[in-house]
Amino acid sequence: MTDLTTTDTAVGGTAEANGQADPRLPAAPDTIAVYTDLNCSFAHVAIHRLHETRRRLGLDGRIRFDLRAFPLELFNREVNARPGVDSEISVLGALEPDAGWRLWQGPDWTYPVTTLPALEAVHAAKSQSWHASEQLDRALRRAFWAQGRCISQRHVILEVAEETRAVDVAALAEVFDSGTARPAIMAQYESARDGRVDCSPHLFLHDGTDSANPGIRARWVNGDFGTGYPVIDEDRPETYEKLLTRAAALL
Repeated sequence: MTDLTTTDTAVGGTAEANGQADPRLPAAPDTIAVYTDLNCSFAHVAIHRLHETRRRLGLDGRIRFDLRAFPLELFNREVNARPGVDSEISVLGALEPDAGWRLWQGPDWTYPVTTLPALEAVHAAKSQSWHASEQLDRALRRAFWAQGRCISQRHVILEVAEETRAVDVAALAEVFDSGTARPAIMAQYESARDGRVDCSPHLFLHDGTDSANPGIRARWVNGDFGTGYPVIDEDRPETYEKLLTRAAALL
């Protein structure tokens, strides 16, 4: 199920532990580490707000997003259930309509059963550039949420990559098919386990600042994920401006 935990932005709370660098933190001040899953509606809102706020603040090319895997299917040991995902669309879609949303229109057997291949592709694209990885990540989210495409499938992932015009698809396919991205995905999963990363999305800055489900406080009503539906108790989109401004101050 999607984790709805949210925390206020903490400053410097995760910088180092026992003299060892915290693996959750980005390697450079110009980077924000973003733990998400691709079929998490709260993450879809977060990624949209990150991109739009960065553009509005004139920080394109200065602040980069290191998209990391928070694979809900591994944490929950089951597929992220379609009834729960569907219940979130009208609620989260109302927060950011321009992110792109639509209820799944295809047959049930075409619904994505895993996001691991797509998460691997996003990581594999980093070997080309941060921009390629960011654009593929955002395009895969729109392909799933707005276009109803099965992003579990290799050919769909590569088609989406081609559509970005930011990704060298042949090079992506070579890295993706080699399987060399899977260890990185599992390492990101390990770094997030045992409560070290609260939920999808959870952001980390180089100085240890972190924010889980930034600006949003939510709860489930009439049952848990897959039975009930989410209610947004608080939404503060200005949190993204604060996070990006702080990241820029580290440069």
